[in-house]
Formats: sequence, C-alpha cells, structure tokens
Amino acid sequence: MAFYDGLFKSLGLSEWCGESTGGNLSMADLLAKTSGEGQKGPFFPFPSLDNLNESCDAIARTRDVTKGIENGFLAAKPALKTVLDPITQPLSWLLDGALWLFEVTPWFIMVPLLIALTWWASRSRPVTIFVAIAILLLAFVDHYDVAMQTLSIIFVCTGISVLLGVPIGIAMSKSDRLQRSVVPILDLLQTLPTFVYLIPLIFLFSVTESKLYGIAIILYAIVPVIRLTDLGIRLVDQDVVEAANAFGMTSRQKLLGVELPLALPNIMAGVNQTIMMSLAMVVIASLVSAPGLGVNVLRGIRNLELGVGIVAGIGIVLLAVILDRTSKAALNRVDKAQKHS
Repeated sequence: MAFYDGLFKSLGLSEWCGESTGGNLSMADLLAKTSGEGQKGPFFPFPSLDNLNESCDAIARTRDVTKGIENGFLAAKPALKTVLDPITQPLSWLLDGALWLFEVTPWFIMVPLLIALTWWASRSRPVTIFVAIAILLLAFVDHYDVAMQTLSIIFVCTGISVLLGVPIGIAMSKSDRLQRSVVPILDLLQTLPTFVYLIPLIFLFSVTESKLYGIAIILYAIVPVIRLTDLGIRLVDQDVVEAANAFGMTSRQKLLGVELPLALPNIMAGVNQTIMMSLAMVVIASLVSAPGLGVNVLRGIRNLELGVGIVAGIGIVLLAVILDRTSKAALNRVDKAQKHS
C-alpha cells in the first residue's frame, strides 16, 4: 500500500517495520498479486491489519491473530483439562444415568409416571390430557425412545441450571457489585451464537463424552433463571421487607419466609424459559453426539430425508408444548396460591 509506505516513513518507523516483503503470502494473495488485483481499491484503504502489514512486516496480520488465539488455547488445554475434567465428570454420570433410566423403564411405567408428574405440577386436567395424548402420539410414530432421550437430557440440564442459577440470582439480588460483575457475563452467554458454545468444548473434551453437550446446554439455558431470580427478589415490596425487619427476622428467615415466596412467580417464569432454551440447545447439541430427536433432525438435513426431519421436528414441537404448558400451569398455580395466601 503506497499510502501507508509513505506514512510509516514520515513517522520514522521504517527501521521498526523492516523491509516489507509482504510476509508469507497465501495462495489467494499470490494469485491476486499475479493477476494485478492487488493494485485495485481505494487510494486510502481502511487501516486493517492486513493492509498495514503490506507496508510494515512488524504489524501482525489477521490470520496471525487468529492463529495466536488458537495456539494460546491449545497451550492452556492440558491445564484446563486437569482442572475441569474431575469437576465436570459427575455431569457425564448424571446424563448417562438419566439416559439409561429413561431407556430401560418400560413405557407402561414411564408414561403413567410422566402423566402423574404433570398432574402434580399443574393440577390442570386439560394440560394432563394433552400431555398424555402427545406422548402416545410420539409412541405411535415410533419416536417414543428418542423423545425420552431428549426428555432425560432436559431434566438433568434444567435441574442443574436451576440448582446453580437460583443461588447465583439470590446472591446478585443482595449485592449490587456482584450484579454489575455478573451481568456482562450473562449478556455474553445470552447473545453468543449457539454453535459458538461448542467450539471451545470440542477442544477440551472428547465428542463421545456426555458432559460436552451437557455443559453447552447448561451455559446456554442458565441465564433466564439467574436474571429472573435476581429481578424477582429485587421487586419484592420493600414495605413487606421492612415489616419482616420489624418482627426481628434474620436475613435467612426473610429470604426463605418472605422474599423467595413473593419472588416465586418470577423464578418459575425463569425456569420456564430455561426449559425452552434447554430444548433448543439439545437440537444443536446433536452435532456433538447428543442423542434424541435432534439426531433425526440432523439426519433429515444431511441426507435430505424430508419426512424424517419433519416428523422429528414435530416431535420437538410436541415436547416443547408439553414442557411449556406444564410449567406455565404450575406457574399459574403458584400465582393463585400467592393471591389466596
């Protein structure tokens, strides 16, 4: 770039830059240079790393930056695996155990159990009947086994997300400093594309390990329950909190007896969103050996098997509606209990 050649010379940086050789050119660069395409473009090109490198070898190119990030990650991989492997191994055991349990339990035991669980959570006859019909419909089209695999993964990952997310949300609600520190991390997790979650995990863990997709699902799905727990506790009426203080309640008594019960509708809304996001990520996680309906969707895409993909997609929709209706019915039940109390 003639413009930047003169700029570096005028700034007295010629010796620092060294003799510009253009570095190791890629095949595309060589072809462009040979064909004369390198001479085209605006007189004052944007000072990107690649453009500056053409005039100054001391400036790294974009591919050098990406290669440096990759090399840094690979250098840290042994230490990360040493720390993370024992911490995350129980997640593999839980996922594998849940898959085994859902697969070996006969349908005539599992289906009544799921229907009973739905009734216990929702106390809604229409929702319970819908869940029964949806599960039987999945069984009629021979998708019962893969649906149970998906359901087992959602149960485990949602349960862990709630167990981790609610305490984090409570801690955030009690500390403005902690909230300011955690919110940027939550923003990153919530806006990061789903496929990007898998990239560092593939480097760290074997594709055959269940914790690979388990960690991805939990990181993706945990954000709503953290945010809504924090919001729910912060929205508790301060007059009620002051009344609890007047009665001499300790912080723990206020949390368990006043704040959490009043924040429960918001927390349940967060659990609902966590369930939905877990289900969405399970489909993406089929790319890294997550079993279930997502495998059939992926098969339909890869092999252009339209029917297989559509039936599996309908199965995912049915599971989503089952989980959504059940959790919303449970939320409505909590709201009614709060109003009557």
